[in-house]
Amino acid sequence: MTASSEPCVLYEEDGAIAVLTLNRPAALNSFTRQMHRELWAALDRIEANKHIRALVLTGAGRAFCAGADLSEFDFRPGDDIMFRADPGPVIDQAFNPTTRRLINVRVPTICAVNGVAAGAGASVAMACDIAIAAPGASFIQAFSKIGLVPDSGGTWLLPQRIGLARAMALAMTGDKLGAQHAKAMGMIWDVAEDAVAAAKAMAERLAAMPTKALVATRHLLRGAHTHSLDEQLDLERDVQSRLGFTHDYIEGVNAFLQKRAPRFKGE
Repeated sequence: MTASSEPCVLYEEDGAIAVLTLNRPAALNSFTRQMHRELWAALDRIEANKHIRALVLTGAGRAFCAGADLSEFDFRPGDDIMFRADPGPVIDQAFNPTTRRLINVRVPTICAVNGVAAGAGASVAMACDIAIAAPGASFIQAFSKIGLVPDSGGTWLLPQRIGLARAMALAMTGDKLGAQHAKAMGMIWDVAEDAVAAAKAMAERLAAMPTKALVATRHLLRGAHTHSLDEQLDLERDVQSRLGFTHDYIEGVNAFLQKRAPRFKGE
């Protein structure tokens, strides 16, 4: 909990959708260790509840997430300041687990970027499967401005989304990227006046689809650039074979043959 006893992450269920809201608006939803722990607990709830078929992640107030809360670092003067202010431990113990959890959660994830997504906040948005931004939202690779490099998967996620040349320039300059430009570059899927409503609509659509196939698609697409074509062909074959034993595959084919709408269960 924060000092005001408000949760750092709000959890809401709307039918088959879970909506998680980063809830430190006064600090632009910057991450503390407590926020990471609460986010993991919320993801645990989603993992345990098989009725949840999609996840929406957004932020409270005027920002999505401003990255790390630097007030948690110890910058007091002293000979050992470099050891006390070392960002490595919090990245290893908090930010990296959060990125891994989001990328591997068992349901499709949609990020509603309601405002600025800076530093690790931009990485968290890109770790979701689909991102929809409000017109006034922006993305900032703020690390170079404080002598650091993109983290939380940023150096992997950013070039995967927008290509090496654009990723290099954004990461080195730390320039702000507006929502429409982010869409044009391929960083996000869409821009919507009400990003949360648009993300929920997308989540409802995905929640009615074959969950296991969607998540398997995520893993195949995210890892494709690390494989040769031959390796990827074999992976596709193996995943297709595994999905061939699911309820949703049989239901989907039968629905197609019977010319009716499928009734997927996520199984």
